[in-house]
Amino acid sequence: MLQIHKTYVVDENQVPLAVQIPIVEFEKIEEILENFGLAKLIDEVADEDHLSGEDARNYYQSLKANHVES
Repeated sequence: MLQIHKTYVVDENQVPLAVQIPIVEFEKIEEILENFGLAKLIDEVADEDHLSGEDARNYYQSLKANHVES
């Protein structure tokens, strides 16, 4: 499990206001959340119809062609 080194920020009454964590640990948490979200999305669309590789390439090319400023 990921160990998180926390520093608590408190007010004058010692009421916790925030938590600071090292940027490296924050970036790891972001990566974990993104991977989890991607896995959930893959699971959700697993039963849907899929484009063939060629159809996907053609669709991507049409998006590029329609969104490039001249």
